[in-house]
Amino acid sequence: GLVVSVFQAATQINEQTLSFLPRLLITLTTLVLAGPWLGSLVHEFALKILMDMPTLLG
Repeated sequence: GLVVSVFQAATQINEQTLSFLPRLLITLTTLVLAGPWLGSLVHEFALKILMDMPTLLG
C-alpha cells in the first residue's frame, strides 16, 4: 500500500488514469513470464506435501 502510494505520488499516476488495456497487457505479460516458474514451485510443493502425507498422518 505504502509503496504504491509513494510510486503514484512520485509519478503522479493514479490507477484510475490508466486505461484497462495497458493493465491487462502488463498482467498477461507477467503471467506468461512468471507462469512456468510459479507452476514449478506449486508442483514441487504439492509433491512434497503428498510424499510427506504418510509421515504427517502417522
